[in-house]
Amino acid sequence: MTSVDAVSEQHALTEHVWPRNARLHDGEFVLAGVSATQLADEHGTPAFFLDESDFRERAQLFRDAFRAAFSPLGVDVDVYYAGKAFLSIAVARWAHEEGLRIDTASMGEMAVALRAGIPGDHMGLHGNNKSDEERRRAITHRVGRIVIDSPGEIDDIVRVARALGRTAADPVPVMVRVTTGIHAGGHDFIATAREDQKFGLSLAGGQALATLTAVLDHPELHLLGAHAHIGSQIQDPTAFEVNARKMLTLRADLEHATGYLMPELDLGGGYGIAYTPEETPIDVPNLAQRLATTLSEVAAELGTTIPRISIEPGRSIIGPAMVTCYRVGVVKPVVTDEGVTRLYVSVDGGMSDNIRPALYGAQYTARLANRTGSEQGALARVVGKHCESGDIIIPDVVLPADIGPGDLLVVAATGAYNRSMASNYNNLLKPPVIAVREGHTTVLVRRETEDDLLATDLG
Repeated sequence: MTSVDAVSEQHALTEHVWPRNARLHDGEFVLAGVSATQLADEHGTPAFFLDESDFRERAQLFRDAFRAAFSPLGVDVDVYYAGKAFLSIAVARWAHEEGLRIDTASMGEMAVALRAGIPGDHMGLHGNNKSDEERRRAITHRVGRIVIDSPGEIDDIVRVARALGRTAADPVPVMVRVTTGIHAGGHDFIATAREDQKFGLSLAGGQALATLTAVLDHPELHLLGAHAHIGSQIQDPTAFEVNARKMLTLRADLEHATGYLMPELDLGGGYGIAYTPEETPIDVPNLAQRLATTLSEVAAELGTTIPRISIEPGRSIIGPAMVTCYRVGVVKPVVTDEGVTRLYVSVDGGMSDNIRPALYGAQYTARLANRTGSEQGALARVVGKHCESGDIIIPDVVLPADIGPGDLLVVAATGAYNRSMASNYNNLLKPPVIAVREGHTTVLVRRETEDDLLATDLG
């Protein structure tokens, strides 16, 4: 349990947690030149506020760090922004303007990317259970890679490709998703390279190699390479190095077995960020250099080359660049079983805009946003307004003891998997997403209305 004597952020901002253009002015939270009070007055609460310049700078960091690390080796790197973290038309466009491609995992994500003007060959399509409609859209728009997730999907893609007139003269580019057996990441639900889970083909028992070989038997398909995503919120680069070694070895094994040398390897994403002051985000330039060094060493050991590399950061670009702003309602002191008094601070959102604490036990930090508050701190629990006792945004955080109804509270690092996983539980309306840049705001995704809520209810 957090102690009321613990260091809090009520009189400072930890730089690696909050957006790069977040500041305090006379105790008030200011994002990219706009105060929390002004943001809330103009756009209401709850709302997501996105530091556009921060997003762009983080996209540039991945682009430039990986180019710098791999270009001396003569290796090209493609950075795919993982749209599942959060995708809107503007965000997709920003990412592409900064030299990134877009990774999608559904019809809807493809629709957003296409509406943003992303060329098909700068998009990828993932999914463990793709529909024929999704395959048709991807093939029709010449999506640059369809990631095969099971052996049976080979025939499904070939069938749709043939129906659309694709032949050996114009094959569909595909990759095969591999589970490398690396157990990395935070909660078990976001560790995606374990053998016993729904994604990909296991290296164990030769399943991945057999599937790669099977793709080569279909002239309607062009095997770009293999793909691996080992998990999410990983903060130790070692796991990525081990994964890279296994992937390059698999490529060499396929060449030995078939004579085919895959032109690309996708090393996935999952790069960790700091949700609280105690956490440390992954060092992107260091990660890029370590991966380049590892692949260079392994290539020399195997007597092979390093192929084109692609990666898929999502959370690490959008996560720290966005905050959620809430309006405080009821504040209630509760005596815990340990005899400690804790303030239950209820806000006007909750698990409908941030389900991650309930799903994964995810940790966040928050601060009073509209004023300095008292010097005296109080142990607080930030909760939502839903009819669930598990509707907890932050279990333990130190807030000013005088926090009360009408105050504003901002929660850091809510860009990834917050708005994208939002629901209408209790028929609450999904919050808007507002871009903030150089003192100006732009609505990217408007707040839902009751008309939106009722539009699909046919009575």
